[in-house]
Amino acid sequence: MYAPGFPEIVTSFGTSGASVQLSLTACLVGLAVGQIVLGPLSDAMGRRRLLLAGSGMFTVLSLVCALAPSIAVFDIARLLQGIAGSAGLVIGRAVISDRFTGTHAARRLARLSVIGMTAPVLAPVVGGFLLGVGSWRLVFVALAVAGLLLWAAVWAWVPESLPVERRRKGGLPAVFAAMGGLLRRRALIGYLLVMGCALAALFAYITGSPFVFQDTYGLSPTDYSLVFATNAVGTVVAGAMFGRLAGRVRLNSLLVTGVIITVASMTTLMSLLAIGISTLATTWVCLCGLTFGFGMVLPASTTIILTVGSDAPGAASGVLGGAQFLLGAAAAPLPGSLGGTTTAVSTAVVLLGFVLLSAIALITLARPWQGHGEPAGRR
Repeated sequence: MYAPGFPEIVTSFGTSGASVQLSLTACLVGLAVGQIVLGPLSDAMGRRRLLLAGSGMFTVLSLVCALAPSIAVFDIARLLQGIAGSAGLVIGRAVISDRFTGTHAARRLARLSVIGMTAPVLAPVVGGFLLGVGSWRLVFVALAVAGLLLWAAVWAWVPESLPVERRRKGGLPAVFAAMGGLLRRRALIGYLLVMGCALAALFAYITGSPFVFQDTYGLSPTDYSLVFATNAVGTVVAGAMFGRLAGRVRLNSLLVTGVIITVASMTTLMSLLAIGISTLATTWVCLCGLTFGFGMVLPASTTIILTVGSDAPGAASGVLGGAQFLLGAAAAPLPGSLGGTTTAVSTAVVLLGFVLLSAIALITLARPWQGHGEPAGRR
């Protein structure tokens, strides 16, 4: 929601574009750390209490972001906001794992992905509108209101899905020992890297694209928000397609398809830029291909990882989120770090690098032809 306001935040704090991109990095680090801790913790404590606490703290920290007097305070608040917000991400997946398995879980995780990606469709449009009537600080007031509504929704409609008798015994040492056991599985590490590198490319796109479309191609914040929303629609459409195909097509086949689409899109973009073709239309179409491919990669890899780690769903969800957002945090400032300014070329180089790493992890570690995480009968 605040991505269209990046240039305005630069002016407001008198800082650089790379410094503002670091605010997203801070949030992603918080999301990673929070999921690594809260996912396994929810295996021992249950889901509902942590969801309520996370939603409440997200509301408070959004207000802190809105009132931040400096970029330093803003970045710290974004870090803590990420930790609080991670509860919804990691525990939401774990709740599905508590209640469903196999194809039923795959379809619901796909639905969860579609719901999750509806936010990027609406957020930049809403953010662009808010920037038209107020400053970037109004965006974080809106996020505080959203956090309060989420808290109320969890209180009213999300019962505890992990009864006491199914919780992991032995306290935190046993919980994190379960996570360590998951990380010794080669295939799981491979799928984590496939997912994490794809998400890293997505977040590099999120931080780089405001500058590419507004500074390079001259779009207004409102126009940029519509471009971003159009690309996010591609992710939603791909997620809906995945939901329909799950159960009829192997999960690993869908994952491979998504990775191929992301690599083809970014290879095309980099090739066009290398020969001097840098237009709004070509860049827009190629980035739409990236987001569409990601819409296949996200639910497929998520379902496979949670299936492979089904003996500890909270821990599996935690390592999934941790891998995603640690790599996302590392990638977020990179478009502005190559040469000191964010350009179409610097952004494309970063995106291509990460989708290629995703493909390498798929082939060398995940080895999708072995059928990991497939429902019985589809291996």
